[in-house]
Formats: sequence, C-alpha cells, structure tokens
Amino acid sequence: MAIIEALQTAPTGTSKPLEDVLEALNFNEAGLIPAVAQQYDSKDVLMLAWMNRESLEETLNTGRVCYFSRSRQKLWRKGEESGHLQHLVEMRIDCDGDTLLLLVDQTGPACHTNHPNCFYLLVEGRKVTVTAASPD
Repeated sequence: MAIIEALQTAPTGTSKPLEDVLEALNFNEAGLIPAVAQQYDSKDVLMLAWMNRESLEETLNTGRVCYFSRSRQKLWRKGEESGHLQHLVEMRIDCDGDTLLLLVDQTGPACHTNHPNCFYLLVEGRKVTVTAASPD
C-alpha cells in the first residue's frame, strides 16, 4: 500500500512499475476488487463487476475484459456467451488502490438483461422508473 500512498502526492508524470502497483492493490477478503466499466468515448457508465488478480492479469494481457463471477465462482470473460464483448481501452486505479475504472469499447448491450447498461433504473423521489426498455 505504500506505493499507492506515494503516488497520491507524486508529481504528474511519475511512473512506477505495473507489477509493484498490482501487488499493492487492495483486494477484499474474498480476493476481489470492484471494477467500474465505462464506455471510453461516450463516458456512459455501463456496469460494475468484480475482478480477482487472475482476471485482472488476463484483461491486461489480452485486451479483452475478464471479470470474476461471484455467483458462478469462476472467471467470466465478458461476452463469451452473448457476444457482447468489452475491449479494454484504458485502465485506471483509484487513489486508495481499492477500485478499478475500465474504459472499454463495448460491443452490444453491456447488461445481461440486454439493456445498454446496468443502470437503467432511475430513483425519482419515492419511485423508481425504467429509463430504457430492453430491446427484447
């Protein structure tokens, strides 16, 4: 964690080896870290998922986003069943080293419900409104 803290006050342009920073990431007790997926060009927030060290490494090595499915307890290569792939454009790490931001190029809908993103339910006062119909 010391490397993350050192980067908090480092001048712009300071670099550290990737492996050192990955070692300092703050994975939870289950070995997971939250990853927010955002469409790189529109900046639409698509989804929140979880990554373990193996899925993170695979994503960095292949450029195709891979998560860890908590419900299935295995790696989840986004789009492996639906064909709705996410290609990594850029990865960012938050200031505490406990959340990832993945700027991706999403092919097709991001949500398993076939909505463009997972955040289509709008809270308005005391009601929740669907803001985009599923294309199904």
